[in-house]
Amino acid sequence: MRFASKLTPAMLARRYKRFLADVVFDSGDMATVHVANPGPMTGLDRPFSRGWLSDSGNQLRKFPLTWELAEADLGSGVELVGVNTTQPSLLVADALAAGQIPELRDYASVRRQVKYGENSRIDFLLEDPAKPACYLEVHNVHFMRQPRLAEFPDAVTEGGAAHLDELAALQASGAQALLLFIIQIASAERLTIARDIDPAYAEAFARARSRGVQALAWRCRMSADGIDMAAPIPIDL
Repeated sequence: MRFASKLTPAMLARRYKRFLADVVFDSGDMATVHVANPGPMTGLDRPFSRGWLSDSGNQLRKFPLTWELAEADLGSGVELVGVNTTQPSLLVADALAAGQIPELRDYASVRRQVKYGENSRIDFLLEDPAKPACYLEVHNVHFMRQPRLAEFPDAVTEGGAAHLDELAALQASGAQALLLFIIQIASAERLTIARDIDPAYAEAFARARSRGVQALAWRCRMSADGIDMAAPIPIDL
């Protein structure tokens, strides 16, 4: 996936109100940019660190610039880490169209943001007359406390445990339910569930897995030109 505009480097001055950050460009000019990330961004929002910004080109937007990449050392040297949590769904859409993920090939149709249950939506619904429907939930990952070990979640997930139980119910009904973790850290070699951060989610994850819900993790290759799904990595269970 290529970025729609050439990214511009800037130094982070501060992040605030979760969705805003002030940055300083190499020219010395300052701007407020949009942060498409509601989480704590542990280790990624340090003042004076370098980031990369995309430009929507829409001057009607109050903040036309969006923070896309952070430069950070997560234990394996300085690298680019994706901080825009909207990008994984776009990456997966491209990967499904290209047949990049073996477990998700050969479906006749793919729909996005499909309602199911009483008040839930699934990121992707894959359907084919020859096999059960596949309910695909995509999670963004950019949290790393130990070198090469990505973790999810990075904060308590609101309704996360209940959502996993809903996926397990879909699996029990005869459909296929699958979690896909997209890791925007190229140095990641494994993924684990951060039980100390959200014990309820960790327990629900184990419950869902025991009931047949599948889980996959893919790390990404990051550059100022774009983001690509690079390779699957194991999940520590």
